[in-house]
Amino acid sequence: MQASDAFNIILSLMPVLFIWLLGLIFAVIVFTFIFDITQSKNAVLRNYPVVGHFRYLFSTLGEFFRQYFFAMDREEMPFNRAEREWVNRASKDKDNTIAFGSTKNLNIPGTVIFINCPFPTLDSDAVKTKTVIIGEGFSDNPFSAKSIFNISGMSFGAISKPAVLALSNGARMAQCWMNTGEGGLSPYHLKGGADLVFQIGTAKYGVRNDDGSLNEEKLSNVAKHDQVKMFELKVSQGAKPGKGGILPGIKVTAQIAQIRGIRKGEDSISPNRHVEVSNASELLDMIGRIREITKKPVGFKTVIGHIRWLEALLDEVNIRGRESAPDFITVDGGDGGTGAAPMALMDNVGLPLKEALPLVVDTILQHGLEDRVKVVASGKMITPADVAWAICAGADFVTSARGFMFAIGCIQSLKCNKNTCPTGITTHNKRLQKGLNPKSKAVKVKNYINNMTITVETIAHSCGVKEVRRLNRTHVRIVQTSGKSMPMDELCPTCPEGEKQ
Repeated sequence: MQASDAFNIILSLMPVLFIWLLGLIFAVIVFTFIFDITQSKNAVLRNYPVVGHFRYLFSTLGEFFRQYFFAMDREEMPFNRAEREWVNRASKDKDNTIAFGSTKNLNIPGTVIFINCPFPTLDSDAVKTKTVIIGEGFSDNPFSAKSIFNISGMSFGAISKPAVLALSNGARMAQCWMNTGEGGLSPYHLKGGADLVFQIGTAKYGVRNDDGSLNEEKLSNVAKHDQVKMFELKVSQGAKPGKGGILPGIKVTAQIAQIRGIRKGEDSISPNRHVEVSNASELLDMIGRIREITKKPVGFKTVIGHIRWLEALLDEVNIRGRESAPDFITVDGGDGGTGAAPMALMDNVGLPLKEALPLVVDTILQHGLEDRVKVVASGKMITPADVAWAICAGADFVTSARGFMFAIGCIQSLKCNKNTCPTGITTHNKRLQKGLNPKSKAVKVKNYINNMTITVETIAHSCGVKEVRRLNRTHVRIVQTSGKSMPMDELCPTCPEGEKQ
């Protein structure tokens, strides 16, 4: 049979196939109609059979259309297109200049405006950003932290194997640290060669006994890794202050279960706090215990609600002695992060970073501990303006999770907790992970960090200082409800050392 004969046969069958297709469609419509009007669970479908399904289709697709067709560059939440595009260009090491004026509305209350100096710092006069040593004089193994911008906690489990490899390799190349998140230490964290901060969550994943208590032997073994430079006790996090971590069972593979010390396929839900820690004094005891076992700097991560408990903790430090202090405090914003969390907590509980960070810095200053306790700012910090503001407010370091997710390809599909991430970052579906090449994405991580550092330095030089860490609250103004801006040092005046308000 020749090809032309086969084509003629197919052509002659087309009317029949078309009739069959119409019949199938009609049958589906009839079946759906009957099902809709007889069911009693959904009022819309019962009153509007068949066509009622379009409501749910359009509701599902609405998120997609808003992101790509209808939302303006500065409108989307939690991160708008302009912010994501800056990260995208920075990670690809592309030119990040724009033309024809800013699209940012500078009259919105809370907007940060840096105060340019009439005589900015010449490039020839600029100096390299200073390395800060964490735990110096109080830890057997203090950590010399070179980068002001680092990778925040994202656990293996919440993110995939190729994502961890990309981040850890990129962090090594850029000489920044990477926080493991609460899911324990995986081989992929170590394989990348980065400096690591091991996070101890409330479930003690990776360093736990079967009953969830701290296993000192496992903790000591983690500390033996040279790459593990510090330990962070997670008191609370921005996505869900007052509730423990949530990893759906569909994402708990055999390997993740083994690393965490839990059962495969079961939801991994952490307690809402450390059972050993019910007050400020016990938190200091826990920090001291971990530091004694690991011989490395130890701090804690928290969301701020009120400041009185931190005042009590630092009062206790001054009673016990400076050696009892946490080596660092990570301040997380209460407006959500990468983790799955109840909407009520993510939206409504905990202070945002812009209010919390100055409070924490001032409290440390009031207790005369600014040279002892370092401050790490975390929470929606993905652009140079964010980082520069945090340094002005008094942070020693800034960490970001979602910024680095954007750098390795995140498209903000908001599917992090579904195991269906289309970019392979937060899924353990092997097919979806194929799209994430750890080697090429590691280069993007390095580029993102390097371009972030360069641009923050540019802001600092524009403000007239030679080095980023010399930025302070006199270099930034905050727009008020009146539309006018006020200097940050007037809105949040720092107290003289050791003086309490």
